[in-house]
Amino acid sequence: MRILIVEDDDVLRDGLVAGLSLAGFTSEAVATRAEGEAALEAGGFSGVVLDFMLPDGSGLDLLARLRARGSTLPVLMLTARDRPHDRVAGLDGGADDYLGKPFDLEELAARLRAILRRAEGRADGRISWNGLLLDPAKMEGEIDGEVQTFSPKEFAVLRALLERPGAVLGKSALEERLYGWQEGVESNTVEVHIHRLRAKLRAGFIETVRGAGYRLAPEVLRKIV
Repeated sequence: MRILIVEDDDVLRDGLVAGLSLAGFTSEAVATRAEGEAALEAGGFSGVVLDFMLPDGSGLDLLARLRARGSTLPVLMLTARDRPHDRVAGLDGGADDYLGKPFDLEELAARLRAILRRAEGRADGRISWNGLLLDPAKMEGEIDGEVQTFSPKEFAVLRALLERPGAVLGKSALEERLYGWQEGVESNTVEVHIHRLRAKLRAGFIETVRGAGYRLAPEVLRKIV
């Protein structure tokens, strides 16, 4: 999942990008409210990690503008101002969750998974498709009685396909899930990860649509074969 981080502290911002990458997220990071607004206008994010205090204004103002547009994009707010009044202001302002600084990166990733799951209307943290039971928290999946572990990049590709199981995702769409703005894109990375996923999953689990991209095989196929 692609996450926007709006945080002005350089060290913390870099740490969030690195930590969330290890948890299977692709992150884009900006330092100001104006940059956050521009990124949100461009779209393509599954959620936002938003600092309360930014150098050019309040994260609450950015959140208010987002909600005024009717957006239901999940937002987790971060702040060193951890007084009850501040937490109430953030939650009443439209935030889905709130985490005070300092915090544990594993807890942040777990809270992100929770608010994203709620946004998708899922009660269970695991995702089931065509005999695969995927656990995003562990980046593991069980299929045909075997447990498979996925690298963060493999997981990002598989998660993107699972979000839209009937849709064909082209190479460029999958590359967006693998790389942030500052990362270089390797020409055959998507093909490599698809190959590795196919080796770990059932034959035919991921289909190639020639000239268009990739999609998950329909669930009905599992009941026929």
